[in-house]
Amino acid sequence: MRPATLCGSVTWHVKIKDIMSNKIVSLALQGGGSHGAFTWGVLDRLLEDGRLDLEGISGASAGAMNAAVMAQGYVQDGRDGARAALERFWTALSNGVPMDHVTTEGAPVIANPTPMPGMQALLAMTRFFSPTQLNPLDINPLRDILVEQVDFERLRSQRELKLFIAATQVSTGTLKIFRNPDLSVEVLLASACLPSLHRPIEIDGEAYWDGGLTANPPIFPLLHSCAARDVMVVLLHPSRRAGTPTSSHDIGQRLSEISFSSAFFTELSGLALAKREAENSTLAFGSLERRLRQLNIHMIDANELMEQLTNLSKLNTQASFIGSLFQQGRERASEWLEQNFDQIGHTSTFDLSRFLS
Repeated sequence: MRPATLCGSVTWHVKIKDIMSNKIVSLALQGGGSHGAFTWGVLDRLLEDGRLDLEGISGASAGAMNAAVMAQGYVQDGRDGARAALERFWTALSNGVPMDHVTTEGAPVIANPTPMPGMQALLAMTRFFSPTQLNPLDINPLRDILVEQVDFERLRSQRELKLFIAATQVSTGTLKIFRNPDLSVEVLLASACLPSLHRPIEIDGEAYWDGGLTANPPIFPLLHSCAARDVMVVLLHPSRRAGTPTSSHDIGQRLSEISFSSAFFTELSGLALAKREAENSTLAFGSLERRLRQLNIHMIDANELMEQLTNLSKLNTQASFIGSLFQQGRERASEWLEQNFDQIGHTSTFDLSRFLS
């Protein structure tokens, strides 16, 4: 007898069982320009899998874009809506070429792909001219895409997903976290505002630069403001590079990677120390202490892939490159789920203790 013949009761119980069996996680999404298409691939695969429910998402720069766009689709049409929203965003960003017109299945990432010659010329000029001089009209195509695709009023009012968007306050050099009620197109642009390319974004009388300078991505809001035991971090910067850079190009690249990763690694070090102290404590009286004991950290990255890519490739929006990164992200997420899904809710799959002295 099929479940439908039992007045729908069996079907209802199956749905409830599916919901109860899902694992709840929070996401932390690192920034990295067009390399964020790798994160898009990871998110697409996690959403497709359907066994994870999301509570909170933190992000900086491209991570902030992915977080807001995914949330927009999620609150509108669930997982399928989130996947469609991310595809629309990255299609618009990748020179307007639809992703289904680009061959991505099994496509290798181009070694050291660079942006178009015009963009390279612009980057050379940033050494001599400020963003205000180079772009007096403050033209930013990303603004138009966000205004068209994201309903910020709905994001501000929804309670299904908690969002934490990082930006750097120019006057103090400190981190600013924007939450759901604060969200606007200016907040997202501030989170992705590279000082050499864009003039600071002003919000309530304060100027802001790229959030990746002070938190890439931020972890502590997910610890303090979410109940999920598991935090899943999607990394775009290589956590380790073999060898010591000797050329001026390689030195500059590594310095950039360190500057956009140091705040994150510092936060992980503090988290590792706090978690160790909480676990060594005989009694956990405080809510934060109990939270730290239960906390599980997971990382999805592609260190070997990212080692192949230069900083300039973060500005490459060619559809073939974006599509290839997307496919790589999906494949990496599939591998991670196969190897680690059962550990979610039980233990960390990332060793925090390596950040302890």
